[in-house]
Amino acid sequence: MRIKLIDILYPRRCPICNDIVKNRLICKECEDTLSEIKKPFCIKCGKQLDDKDRLYCADCKRNEHAFVENRAVYAYQGEIKNAMYDLKYANRRENAEFFGEAIVRKYGSYIKALGIEVIVPVPLHKKRLKIRGYNQIALIAYYIGEKLSIPVNTELLRREQSTTAQKLLSNRERKNNVKSAFKVYENDVKYDRILLIDDIYTTGATLHYAAKELLDHGMGAIYTMTVCIGRGY
Repeated sequence: MRIKLIDILYPRRCPICNDIVKNRLICKECEDTLSEIKKPFCIKCGKQLDDKDRLYCADCKRNEHAFVENRAVYAYQGEIKNAMYDLKYANRRENAEFFGEAIVRKYGSYIKALGIEVIVPVPLHKKRLKIRGYNQIALIAYYIGEKLSIPVNTELLRREQSTTAQKLLSNRERKNNVKSAFKVYENDVKYDRILLIDDIYTTGATLHYAAKELLDHGMGAIYTMTVCIGRGY
């Protein structure tokens, strides 16, 4: 009875158009407008490619990444950007369930096949966490972990530096911005296969340096997963 009352008082709303939805996480009309990443995509970072004969995007041809490979669900454009903004800055925490479910639906079998031992969300700095009140990436990670029966570790990796928002920086500035941002704290267990979760992939600098810190402390292969991914980098 309590669940029904909650549903009445706080009905679930579509993360895109904000209309009330029943028995769904997004309304069908909005779901059809979203741009999912499909083949061909870069086999390293997961960005959409225009040429089916290419294996790598221009960025991955030029630069090395510490992670094995990244996969993403949506192109970071249109209304999906607004839904992510609402999750991060407008306290729409329920959007994390939608994003988490999107990853599970598209990549659940892939994640299980990798033999992932633990899911690690990219951490927020304590100052930003205090202001926001929650880490939106951790919310997504917990949803994925629960659905796939994989533990989530939010203490393994910490953000030591309060960095500028990546969206405000150039490509080179983004790399320098996060180069020394992360530090491994809980180092008793050496995981062989880690899934590192972030919300948005642009240049890959955040995931590269987070993965590098984990590798430098004896961790095994680092795979990464993002909800959204940009283009043109």
